[in-house]
Formats: sequence, C-alpha cells, structure tokens
Amino acid sequence: MIIDRYIIKKLIGPFAFGTFTIMFIFLLQFLMKTADNLIGKGLGTLIIIKLIVFNLAWMLVLAIPMGALGMVLMAFGSLTQDNEFTILKSSGVSLIRLMVPVLFVGTLLCVFLIWFNNAILPDTNYQAKVLMYDISRTKPTLKLEANVFSNEIPNYSILARNVSKTTNEIYDLIIYDYTNPFQINIITARKANIYFTPDNKKMLFDMENGVIHQQINQQNNSYRRIYFQRHKIATDASQFTFEQSGPGLPRGDRELSANDMQKIVDSLKILSSEVKKEFQQNIKVFTEEVFGDIKSTSQTKIIRSGGNPYYFALNSARSKLTNILNFDSRLEYFESEIYKYEVEIHKKYAIPFACIVFILVGAPLGVLTRKGSFGVAASISLFFFLLYWICLIGGEKLADRRLLNPFLGMWMANFIIGALGVFLTYRMNKEQIMIDFSYLKKYLPKSFFPETEQA
Repeated sequence: MIIDRYIIKKLIGPFAFGTFTIMFIFLLQFLMKTADNLIGKGLGTLIIIKLIVFNLAWMLVLAIPMGALGMVLMAFGSLTQDNEFTILKSSGVSLIRLMVPVLFVGTLLCVFLIWFNNAILPDTNYQAKVLMYDISRTKPTLKLEANVFSNEIPNYSILARNVSKTTNEIYDLIIYDYTNPFQINIITARKANIYFTPDNKKMLFDMENGVIHQQINQQNNSYRRIYFQRHKIATDASQFTFEQSGPGLPRGDRELSANDMQKIVDSLKILSSEVKKEFQQNIKVFTEEVFGDIKSTSQTKIIRSGGNPYYFALNSARSKLTNILNFDSRLEYFESEIYKYEVEIHKKYAIPFACIVFILVGAPLGVLTRKGSFGVAASISLFFFLLYWICLIGGEKLADRRLLNPFLGMWMANFIIGALGVFLTYRMNKEQIMIDFSYLKKYLPKSFFPETEQA
C-alpha cells in the first residue's frame, strides 16, 4: 500500500544515519582503546585497515538494533509533529496498522543479524583475534636515546653519546655483545649507521673507526684489541617486524557459530553423563566396601597377610575421597563450559530479536514525544539501549556463574522491554496517554518540545 511504502521510505534515512553514527562512536572508542598497542610498531596501513574492518563486524551487530530504535522514534515523531498521524488516525488507520511495515522491516533486520552472527561474525572475530595477537608479539621499533643504555635487542646492550634525529646515524657508541657467554665482546666506534636487511629479518649496525675488545683467557685476564675502519654486526630483527601467523590459535566461544557451539554442548553433555555414571558406580562400590556385611576380597587379603586393617582402611578412605573430589571437579568444569556456550548460543538470537523489541517500544514513544528530531531520538534510544545492555550483561554474568538459566539470562532484556512496548502500544492504540513529558520542560531545551499555538 501507499502508506506502507511511505513509512518505509521515512525509515531509510534515520536508520542509515543512526547506524553509521553509532558505528563511528564505537570505532573511535576502539581506536582509543587499542592505540597504545599500535603506535610505534611500524605497522603498515593495510594491517591497520584490516584490523578495523574485522572489528566493524561486532560494531554492526550492536549498532543495528539501536539504529532501528532511533529510526522508529524519528519516523513516528515526524509523523506526529507534522500532524500526519492525526490525519491518518482520523481516516481510520490505527497505530498498530502503521506499525505493520515497521515490524516487517524489523523482522528483516532480525533475520539478517541472525545470519550475520552465524556466518560472518565468528570468522571476523577470529581474524581480529589472530591479528591482535600478531600485533601484540611485535615490539616497538628500536629507540635509542643519547647517554642511555638500550637492552631492546636480546644479548646486546647499546650506548650512544649522540643520536641523530633525522637519520639512522649514531655517534660515539659502545656495544656489549653477550651472544657468547664465555667471551664477552665490547665494541666501540665513532659512528654507526643502522638499517634493516631487505627481508626485514636482520638489523645491521654498520660501524666506522672503532675497536673490538675481546677477552682471550679468563684465568690470566688477557684480552686483545682489534682495530677496524669498518665493521658490521647483524642482529635478529624479527621482533621489530610484523609477521602474520596462520590459523593456529584455538577458537573461543565468540569465534564459533551457534551450530558449532551446539555440537560442543552436546559432546560436553555426553561426557558429563559418562562421568556421572562412573561417579555413581564408584560411590556404589565404596558404599558396599564400607557398609556391606560381607568383607571385600581386598580386606580379606589384608587380614590374612597380618596387616593393620585400620591403616589400610584409612588409606582407602583417603583414596576414595580424592577420587570423589576429582569427579566433582570434572563435573564442575563440564557444567561451566556448557553454560558458557549456551549463553553465547542464545546471545546470537537475543540481540537480533532486539530489533523487533525496540520497534514495539519506539513507535508509541515516537508518538508521545511528538518530535522527529535526532536529539530526542538519540536521548531516548540511549536510555533504552543502556537499560537493555545492563539487563543483557547482568543476565550473562549470572548465567556464566550458573545462578540463572542461560535462556532466561539472555532473553530477560527482550522480555522486559518487549512487555513495556506491548503495554505502550496497547495504551496508545486505545488513546490512553499515560505519560506526560511536560514536567521535563524545565530540565530540557525548549526545542525538544513542540510549540503550542495560542488560541
């Protein structure tokens, strides 16, 4: 219908603007957080771009639900502000009817995010993890300061009296070479030029006019001096160059799809059931040995051999106790791993469903605020997104500690905000406005509220 196309057209602009704005904020936060790990390591532009692209995936997953809430607030606020909602309502079009195309768009976004969470996000999270690991292994480039010893290169200690700020030249340097623990060399030179080999595997010190001091015999403290006009030292430079490793790191729960994690959960449940059966069998045997009327074969052998039965009984009880504690720790591990993976499985579906939940809340709130500006939409979106995120993080922490069911922990935020959205939609559809924003006028700018015409 024309109304559906018109409403969907009004959603496109606010959704694109809101989503990209939120992603830009997330990107700035990410760059500020990781800047210390990137600066001074000589990383290429392509590596930085790849790291940003890989991390844009999880930003998109969080930005789309919030963008959906903002687009609904702005669209319905604009309809109310321009009196279009009043005209449509007088024509017999209810609020629920106007929400049908918006719910259709929200369902499409939900389906897209579910596919994205299982097909794209695990691989991008894994690639970002591997790339950050490779970057963390890369040390900053060699920095030499005048009259300060540098120990950044293994087995070498370097002191330079003067360091050029514009070239790679250093002057009046002293190098302690510890590569051979039985013969420490001390090298002095008037000048040296530092550069890398073409493959960046070695760092070369090209020295001029210097002396090599070598200790020949430790017993008589004799040494020799070698004068040179030009001498080169090659040191290992792999720690100063970035090398991207292959797919060798193990995948965590956030680098797996829901299907893969479900297979792991099923395997863990099988192992847990086997451990429980073995544990029950051991308890049964232990009970029969301690409380049984007939003595076991081992007890009979102990008595016949003349051993102390109390000593052997004490050792047997300690062994059984250790065995029980071992079974308990194994079951504890399996249960915690099952909860952890189930939390991530439900999260891959709970966050996409927030697109529909936020639409249920945003439509009546957009009508109530009567403003289609970005400021109002951003303020309300931020409040509900924080509320949603607090419930989601709290539920995740409680579920990880096995204080709450994983399903309830991950879907609790959707249930709470969804119930509020259904309640607001019902009351607005019945024209029972119960929220009055007039008391906020003394706290917020006047532009947040529509001007009323004087009679």
